[in-house]
Amino acid sequence: MRLMRVIPALVFVSILTAPILFAQDSTVPHEIQVTAKKYEFNPSVIKVKKGEHVKLVITAIDHEHGFKLEDFKIDQHLMKGVPTTVEFTADKVGEFKFHCSHFCGPGHPKMKGKLVVEDN
Repeated sequence: MRLMRVIPALVFVSILTAPILFAQDSTVPHEIQVTAKKYEFNPSVIKVKKGEHVKLVITAIDHEHGFKLEDFKIDQHLMKGVPTTVEFTADKVGEFKFHCSHFCGPGHPKMKGKLVVEDN
């Protein structure tokens, strides 16, 4: 008799908590590893979804570089060999250019990339 009361209660609790258990947590950052080296970022195109909390971990391989993403007010100095974290929320849809903001040699003007923020 007691089991007959427990089973419906468990089913009811499962129905209520299932959306919470299976929902994506938007507070968990979308982490992307990026390298900066002699006139290029890799990857040079970064794709994320609108509303995502983005965590770029950028490592300058050969010498100091910079990472500037003006549309998100980011300008970060990158020390050689030191992973540098850049975090932001992709709160607008579109294509946004980024570039090296620390002079790194004759190919410096070509050191560019693109952030693509797609609608959900």
